[in-house]
Amino acid sequence: MPLDVIDIRGFYASALGRVTRDCLTLALREAWPRTQGLSVMGLGFAIPYLDLFREEAERVISVMPERQGVIEWPQGGPSASILAAPGALPFPDSSIDRALVIHALETQDRPQDLLNELWRVLSPGGHAIVIAPNRRGLWARIDRTPFGHGQPFSRRQLTDLLREALFSPVRWSEALHFPPFGGSFLVRLAPALEAAGHALALPFSGVHIVEATKLLYRPVTITKSVSRRAALAPVLIPAPSPRRLDETPL
Repeated sequence: MPLDVIDIRGFYASALGRVTRDCLTLALREAWPRTQGLSVMGLGFAIPYLDLFREEAERVISVMPERQGVIEWPQGGPSASILAAPGALPFPDSSIDRALVIHALETQDRPQDLLNELWRVLSPGGHAIVIAPNRRGLWARIDRTPFGHGQPFSRRQLTDLLREALFSPVRWSEALHFPPFGGSFLVRLAPALEAAGHALALPFSGVHIVEATKLLYRPVTITKSVSRRAALAPVLIPAPSPRRLDETPL
C-alpha cells in the first residue's frame, strides 16, 4: 500500500529527509549536469528534486500517482503538478526528454505497466533515472521512511524490468549508505558516512540509482540455422522374376 503524499512530504521536512534529499540531489546532478532546453518529468514523489532543473530546463512537470495523492508544486505561480495513473500518462508520444522516477516503482502492483508507459512518452534517445529501494539494504527493512514501503528490488530485478520495457541501463550507482535513523548525532554523521560508502563501494546501500536510455527497436536474437539433409524416400525397383531351371534360352 503506497504512502500518502502528506506522509512523504512530512519525511522530507524532517532532518533525516533533508539529508536524504541532499545526497540524492548530488547523484542526480552528477548524472544530468545540464538540462537546458529539455523537458523534464518527475514521476512519483519527485518534487524535492525537481527544483534542481526548474531554472534551466524548458519545462518541468511533476506527475503523482492517483493512489498516492497530489500536492501543489511549485509554491507560488502556475501549478506544474498533476495527478495521473502511472500506466496512462497524459502526454503525447515522445514528448519527454528526461524522466525521474522516485517513490513510484516499488508501490505499483504492475511496475511493468509504469515502465511501458514511460517508454511511450520518452523521446527517442531519452533518458530516465529510476531510484528504487535496495532489497539488501537497511532502508527497505524499516518503515520509518518512504523507502521502507512497497517492493524493494535487487539490481538484477531492476535490470530485467527495464530491459523488458525496452530500456538499456547505462549507469548504475547507489546511495544512502548511512542508517535510516533520525537521531541528531547520526544525521550529523550522515554526509561523512555517505562519502565513505561511495569511496569504499560498500554493499547494502539504501537505494539503487539506475539511468537508462530508451531503445527504439526490440533486440532480435539471431540463431544459427541448422542444415538438415533431406530424408531419402525409398524407391521401389522391380526385381526380375527368377528363371525356371527347365527353361532354355532362345
